[in-house]
Amino acid sequence: MMPLVSAPVAVVGIGNMGLAMALRLRDGGQPVRVHDIDPERHALAAAAGAVPAASPAAAVAGCAVLIVAVVDAAQTEAVLFGPQGAAAALPLGATVLLCPTIGPADVEGFAARLTQAGLACLDAPMSGGPARARDGSMSLMVAGPDAAWSALQPLLQHLASRLFRIGSRPGDGARTKLVNNLLAATHLAASAEAIALAQRLGLDGAATLAVVNASSGASWIGADRMARALDGDFAPRAHTSLLAKDSALALAMAAQAGVRPPLGVLAAAQFQAALAAGHGGEDDARLLSLLQQQFAAGDQPAAGVPPA
Repeated sequence: MMPLVSAPVAVVGIGNMGLAMALRLRDGGQPVRVHDIDPERHALAAAAGAVPAASPAAAVAGCAVLIVAVVDAAQTEAVLFGPQGAAAALPLGATVLLCPTIGPADVEGFAARLTQAGLACLDAPMSGGPARARDGSMSLMVAGPDAAWSALQPLLQHLASRLFRIGSRPGDGARTKLVNNLLAATHLAASAEAIALAQRLGLDGAATLAVVNASSGASWIGADRMARALDGDFAPRAHTSLLAKDSALALAMAAQAGVRPPLGVLAAAQFQAALAAGHGGEDDARLLSLLQQQFAAGDQPAAGVPPA
């Protein structure tokens, strides 16, 4: 099987999404090196056939592409420009895919510094979850130079069957992802509220969800998360802390544009309330428990939201 690009690909940050992407590339015949600060993730990657490296710099030596799949801007900074950072070790002309959900200004800053170092940068936030990353059906929202976009088509198409070319301006991928994730947070908060209300009215939650899923109130994230929540399954597939972070980033982006999305503000407040209740490390389906508790206490508003 021919590799997707001529030199190895490095994936730094091999959590649920990063490891799934690394294994997807390996299955496509692509030599893959990985790095993570968690030794347990290294062990998982090695057992699956990826090659662990001791640092970002070691991972990218001789690589054509670096995929950054960490959580936030601070981790991205450390991967690229910290001690043993990747940017100084990548060959000239290599391409960096920035896949974390971070603020557009941070993306613009990283892209400018990488370009100055003789590297290409594609702003490429991802969506779809680990299962879709593993089978190549996830989404990538890509913004950046036309040359890098064209050169990496085989790799990008292998990673994401839902591949969106947002434009050439770095940061526009991040803007698109944050708009999507604010909507996802709003859908999820509204779904949790609806099912909690149904239960407060004496209705069966599962029966109500079945009706919603077949009717005008349906949303993909509501159907997925509420089914798990009603089963009491809060094992983290998507940590509550992630949508809490992303909704806060989206509101900061909106504020910079001079607007305050009212529904987004309410949804973000629910996620902050879930963090305050200690649910950050659990699946974001836990929002149902939060709404159930609020309704049981007499419809107390989420933290930061004034009562009507």
